[in-house]
Formats: sequence, structure tokens, C-alpha cells
Amino acid sequence: MPAVNLDVMSSPLLINAAELLRRPGTERRIELESTVGELGIVDPRFDADAEVDIRLRLESLTDGIVVDGELSVPWSDSCRRCLARATGDVVCEVHELYQHVITDPDAFEIVGDQIDLRRMVSENILLEAPIAPLCRPDCAGLCPTCGIDLNVATCDCVTTEIDPRWQALSQLKANLPEQ
Repeated sequence: MPAVNLDVMSSPLLINAAELLRRPGTERRIELESTVGELGIVDPRFDADAEVDIRLRLESLTDGIVVDGELSVPWSDSCRRCLARATGDVVCEVHELYQHVITDPDAFEIVGDQIDLRRMVSENILLEAPIAPLCRPDCAGLCPTCGIDLNVATCDCVTTEIDPRWQALSQLKANLPEQ
């Protein structure tokens, strides 16, 4: 499980919301850049120096602040089929609520007149990051017999042989009525 170190302080992600809290219906747009390291994310899919682009709209309510917007950050990992390098961008839309008195179990807390975006940004990025990435959608993977990369070359291995552990399912399939 990826770790998030919340002890890392990053002042640009600590937003003074006093003005928003005084006047419900007020909006504020925020465009920030941070790094994965500043967010405290420890995950091999992300380089600690990778820039996180944060574009948010904050709107005050009578009982809190709604945060909507988009986050994006580059990632890299191994393809789940062929083990080649797979890269891309995590782009996620956020719709979060911040409240002084938490009435929604999914809301983040407003402390004083400040909202800390670090935890919200970190959680959304980690939830959107690919768990089993592909180098490309049509990746053929590796031959299960000889291990050759089927995206680059072909082999003469016979792969139609059924694994004996799955043989019972083949017998059940043969007994099913045709549709």
C-alpha cells in the first residue's frame, strides 16, 4: 500500500478560507503546482520530483466549502503483461467537501479558517493511479512458455494446451447447452 507522509508541510497547499467562510456563495479559483515529494506520497509509480498540477474552484456554503477541480501528475510503472515501461498521466476530477463540524463522513476538516489540500490531493492521486498498467491497450504480453515479448516477435510455442488445474471448467463448459 502506498504511503502518505502527512508530516511534510507545504504552505502553498494550506489555503486561508476566512473570506470564503464569511460569505456563503463566494467562489475562489486556485491554480497551484506541487511535487509528489511535497505531498508526502511515497509510491514507486511516482517520481518524488514529479510536478502535480492542481486546478481548483472553491465555493463556500453555509456549513463548509465545496472543492471542485482537476489534478494531474505523471506516473510510470511496469506493464502488467510484458513488463516494459508504461507511462502516463493521472488526471482526476475532484469533488470534495470541507467542514468545520463534520456532518458528512467523507468531508475533510477545516481547521481554524484554513483548509489543507495535501491530504485531499494525495488521496485522489493515489486512488486514480493505475494498479495494473498497460504499456498500450493491445499489449500481447509475454509467451507463457518461452517468455518472448509477443509485441516484438512471435514464437512457435504451442499455447493451446489447457492447464490441468482448469480442466474441470472445460468439462463443465462442454456440458452447458448451446445458445
